[in-house]
Amino acid sequence: MAITSRDQLIAALTLSRNALIDKASLTNAVAGRFYSLWRASGVPGQGAIPTTAAVCTRATTGALPLTNQTPPAANYLAWLDLVTANSATNLSVHDRLCHQGGLSGTVASPTVQTTNLPLTITGVSSDRIGAVDLSELCWWLEWYTDTGATGVNATVNVTYADDTTGDVVIALAATSRASGLYPILPAAGKTGIKQVNSVLLSATTGTAGAFGVTATRFLTGTTTMVANKSEIRDWAGLGLPVVPNDACLALLMFCSTTTTGAVRGLLKLAVG
Repeated sequence: MAITSRDQLIAALTLSRNALIDKASLTNAVAGRFYSLWRASGVPGQGAIPTTAAVCTRATTGALPLTNQTPPAANYLAWLDLVTANSATNLSVHDRLCHQGGLSGTVASPTVQTTNLPLTITGVSSDRIGAVDLSELCWWLEWYTDTGATGVNATVNVTYADDTTGDVVIALAATSRASGLYPILPAAGKTGIKQVNSVLLSATTGTAGAFGVTATRFLTGTTTMVANKSEIRDWAGLGLPVVPNDACLALLMFCSTTTTGAVRGLLKLAVG
């Protein structure tokens, strides 16, 4: 049920449930790059490295706590009290829809990597996917352990929302670090990606490491400007996004320095 009045919002906030955030810093980050806090230790617990293609849910280890609601009631992201150890920290909350692992930094052209691929959104409920043109989905190459010191290109074959296929070429930095994310962006004129079919490295990186493909949906985000200072974002600042039942709530960061820094806070999910 949509919250359409001040009284409904107040009532929803009184029924809110808390999700605690207490994530340790990840080292070896790079300023200006996306990083996943999925593997950061703390609260919620460290997410597992996927060994197969799998749909993620609220029951997946690593997800923020979520209690499903009986429609028309729903959960909303309504309040965030956030402290970060680094200044100028950009943090976003995503619904982690599906993921896979098992890709290697040493399996290179002409060998196409298809281990645990394709990764599709089959099995993910439509309310978690959002717009039918898939424009709300974010696709990533996600690193689980470091690959080698040679920078290479990754050619990612995808299927778009219109069922056409195409290649997305991504330049991978030398020594891509664990928890790093590379966005897989749709080609010009394409609204969104439906699935990832394969990955082809132009050359070996020199170290196998481990990486995979992840699909998420952005829900909300914010920035802290001062280190170790509490910042509060209310429903208006967060946009009051609906959190679908079974959402796998996970944290992403756009780094401003060489570590992610400790992240602590309290997220309130209003029920209305």
